[in-house]
Amino acid sequence: MTLQKEHQEVEVKIFLLADAVFCGLPNQKTPDGFYNIERMLKSVINKGSEVKSCGGCSKARSIDSLEFIKGVQSSNMKEFAQWTVECDKVLTF
Repeated sequence: MTLQKEHQEVEVKIFLLADAVFCGLPNQKTPDGFYNIERMLKSVINKGSEVKSCGGCSKARSIDSLEFIKGVQSSNMKEFAQWTVECDKVLTF
């Protein structure tokens, strides 16, 4: 969110892998004072970022039939690889 705010010229793409696919699910409940990933993803999506989630990772965690947050798209490793090749910088957490 800060990257988008401070550097509007930068294209932000987020690819959810492994357990991060859970971040793309709606109706997250977080305790008071904790950040809410759903709200954060909605914010970056509303500012033009693409957010994709690994379909194989979702299937492995039995959430592939669940609906994601509006704007989070199911994808695959082929597209992840393409994004990586096309990017100037890649960050991972």
